[in-house]
Amino acid sequence: MLKLLDSVKETERKAASSLEDLLRRIPAIKLKELRQQNWISDGGADLIAKVDASGKTYLLVCEVKRNGQPRHVRDAVYRLKSYVAELGKPATPILIAPYLSAAAREICTENEVSFLDFEGNARIAFGTVYIERLQAGKPEPERREFKSLFSPKSAQILRALLRQPSQVWKVTDLALAARVSLGHVSNVRTALLAREWAKVESEGLRLVAPDLLLDAWQANYKAPVDQELRFYTVLHGTSLETAIRDLFADQITDVALSSFSAAQWISPFARTGTHQFYADPRALKGLENKLRLSSPLRGENVIVSIPKDTGIFLDVYEPVPGIRCTSPVQTYLDLSVSGERGAEAAEHLRQTRLKWQN
Repeated sequence: MLKLLDSVKETERKAASSLEDLLRRIPAIKLKELRQQNWISDGGADLIAKVDASGKTYLLVCEVKRNGQPRHVRDAVYRLKSYVAELGKPATPILIAPYLSAAAREICTENEVSFLDFEGNARIAFGTVYIERLQAGKPEPERREFKSLFSPKSAQILRALLRQPSQVWKVTDLALAARVSLGHVSNVRTALLAREWAKVESEGLRLVAPDLLLDAWQANYKAPVDQELRFYTVLHGTSLETAIRDLFADQITDVALSSFSAAQWISPFARTGTHQFYADPRALKGLENKLRLSSPLRGENVIVSIPKDTGIFLDVYEPVPGIRCTSPVQTYLDLSVSGERGAEAAEHLRQTRLKWQN
């Protein structure tokens, strides 16, 4: 408890310093008073400031949050507005946190609550004063959180959720479907709830913002490729398709068409002369034999990616009988980082195959 109190007090001290620094930078504003409230006994704001601007005095009441994720922000906004209403006199509510994402800032704006974070993002309005400042990029802790959320093990959970976004999951069922531990599901669950991308219903967890989740995943996506192997095959057209079908018919697991090659079956858009696969090393020999692969002395036309994340194969998708591809979500992610034509193909796939209704 002592450590928590110390952490809270330190966050409030930094919040007070950030607010004071911002206000003192505005020549038209004179800061008359800034005090911290008692965290335990006071049920209202964490910081109270009085400022003069254009000959008038304004009261600023601030709620300080250690976590600026949307779920916590929405709760803080509600408390701030309730506190201002109970004051019985004009006051400007301000939410302050170490970092506020675009979604968190939007919640504040929609509710007419000013905001400030330690990264320099701010929107504060009172009287004739309007301060707005937005910083590019994310702080290191936020980047670490996203890295964890979209790590290979977490990705197995996200793929399961995105297969059927309307499905309600119990933690144990989701762990079994994704083949990860209960603890890992619990961590991902917490992250999704904090960002309001999911909610808990009576029967379990359900995604409510699959598009926002996929947007964030794509923005932070790095293809999970451990090794990339390049080959040449003399097969093409019908003979190549027959060989691919034979490969899958032989029950050679842990191999799937990927990227542009998967998109040609899922949502055709852009053709390419190169055929792309994900394959586990154990499936490589069978792939080489069936497709008659050789060293690319005459120019490569087959790329085989050995993935770091074998969970990709848990989500294999059959757009037609006998053809195995990476799932629409995985195909979309891979296309999105494959250059300009890939980005166009990714957008086409998303519009045709990844439209969800909640």
